[in-house]
Amino acid sequence: RDSAGQSARQRLDGLQAGCPDPDKRELLYQRIQVVPSDIRAGCCALSEHDWCAVADGATHVIHGAASVRFDQTVDEAREVNVGGARNLLAIAEEAFRRGAFERFVYISTAFVAGSRKGLVREDELDVGQQFRNSYERSKYEAESLVRRQMTSLPATVLRPSIIVGDSRTGVTSSFNTLYWPLRAYAQRGWRIAPGRPGTVVDLVPVNFVADAALRLTFLSEAAGRTFHLAAGPRRSATIGQIADSAARFFQRPPPRFVNMRLFTAILHPLLLATVWGRRRRILKQGRFYRPYLDMDLEFDTTQADALLETAGIRPPHVREYLERLFAFCLESDWGRRPASQ
Repeated sequence: RDSAGQSARQRLDGLQAGCPDPDKRELLYQRIQVVPSDIRAGCCALSEHDWCAVADGATHVIHGAASVRFDQTVDEAREVNVGGARNLLAIAEEAFRRGAFERFVYISTAFVAGSRKGLVREDELDVGQQFRNSYERSKYEAESLVRRQMTSLPATVLRPSIIVGDSRTGVTSSFNTLYWPLRAYAQRGWRIAPGRPGTVVDLVPVNFVADAALRLTFLSEAAGRTFHLAAGPRRSATIGQIADSAARFFQRPPPRFVNMRLFTAILHPLLLATVWGRRRRILKQGRFYRPYLDMDLEFDTTQADALLETAGIRPPHVREYLERLFAFCLESDWGRRPASQ
């Protein structure tokens, strides 16, 4: 989409400029046609000409646009996440009606599982779960919308868990989720960690998610199915293991884990009344991330593994690349300056 001070074409040019291979960069420039749009609007705010061009020629729609904020109202999150899915489905349905269309791919999230416990399987969705925030609820509602259309439209649902930087270089363009509490800890802003060190954290590197999404988009066996793009029980790490690695890398004393109920009922109100400045901001913003430090769920990846591992696509174990993520955080000053990678 267009943004303040930059057209959609200019934004894409900026991304292509980061491609190290000049031949590939030129090929990308020649092949990609940019059509500015807004998924919140009817017909995605496309002109009649662009709408017809897309509907006549589109063979695949990969819908990954979403609001990932945890602090929105449900209505605000629904406008982008549910409304966007509905509007992209309308384009796909029209393209399918005209005969050229092959697949609608929806990038959901593993956290449509909400507050469930135990092992979450790929073909499960509605089991009466509650949700921690408007992001989870709106993504659940959007996925429900897509899955209802699977009877009449060839579609695939992909559910990444927590996406982090490239496992080979550590590079990331986003410093949310894991990075937020990590930064607070590494920069000596906070050492108390509400939650259990045994809580499993499912992280996946962005390069795995991209490779997996591309493979499943064009694989006929993936149509009509849902896949977890997650580390799964075999490749996840616990918060305690991640904390130990961070303590060694950043040369900090280990975090102090405290019972979540005790923290929420007693420590948090007490600290809010006694600390100020940066630490107070961390306390207030941290309420969106606290529930993820005290979960009791894992994501089954049986179906995804069956289709991806034959092509050599599998997520590395989280502990194999943690230090690369940490190193990029320091090199880029947590995203505030360009890094060399």
